[in-house]
Amino acid sequence: MKIREPVVAGQFYPERESECRRDVVRLLDAARGGASTDDASIEGTLVGGIVPHAGWIYSGGVAARVFAALAGSKAPDSIVLFGGVHGYRGSEAALFGGGCWNTPLGPVGIDERLASRILGETDLIVEDPDAHTGEHSLEVQIPFLQHLFPDTAIVPIMVPPTGTACDVGRAVGAVLKGHDKRTLVIGTTDLTHYGPRYGFTPRGDGPDAHRWAKEENDARFIDLMCAMECQRLVGEATAHRNACSSGAAAATIAAVTVLGACRGTLLEHTTSSEVLAGRFGGSDTGLVGYAAIVFSRLPDES
Repeated sequence: MKIREPVVAGQFYPERESECRRDVVRLLDAARGGASTDDASIEGTLVGGIVPHAGWIYSGGVAARVFAALAGSKAPDSIVLFGGVHGYRGSEAALFGGGCWNTPLGPVGIDERLASRILGETDLIVEDPDAHTGEHSLEVQIPFLQHLFPDTAIVPIMVPPTGTACDVGRAVGAVLKGHDKRTLVIGTTDLTHYGPRYGFTPRGDGPDAHRWAKEENDARFIDLMCAMECQRLVGEATAHRNACSSGAAAATIAAVTVLGACRGTLLEHTTSSEVLAGRFGGSDTGLVGYAAIVFSRLPDES
């Protein structure tokens, strides 16, 4: 049996079981306590969401907003995860099709039946568990899912930022639409990586540059996600460097669209600079944007 061991436990989130679960509970409780009118405005049935994937100290609270919202509905049998690509160099989406993923909270099983059906639907997705070995973007989500949905299996898929990302999502959505079990779709991307450390300073440095990165550059990509414009996301990120995992975002939106989702709701948008300032009273010269978005299906569109 293929077992995927954690690679960023102890760096991006705690590696000890007690500390990991404590932080999951703390972040989810804070997310529920911080729910705003954005959460109340969600209409219909939630079918998926998009979360960030930095270390929990930076983006865990934003990701928890999506997980807390999804936890309000019936527990899914399976969750399809569309992850970003930070090291894998393949041109096709890479699926982890069997075995389990380990985290500090224990193992999570792969839905092998669903994975097999997805692989049989399209040649745009290949089974390549080794591609997931060093990738963190999905790993940091798993403990939240374990805590909220302990009996739910997963299907992890890494999606490169290519022109076929939407086709990957549509193919997966078609399988899920005909699936006989309840499923959710969760994708991940961070937003603008701004500052000298990222080699991206088109507006220089300082408060005005940070405002531009969040309120203009991030906002362009967020608006497209909420409008469910999957075809424009990869090109937008390529042109404006406002998302690191545009392929995963595009696949997510394409999949939930097939499942009947008609709108995206932004629950939170912040940056690493703002998080650090709030927690420690200061920040560094760079920033990364984070957004929490959920997608819903209205009753008459199911």
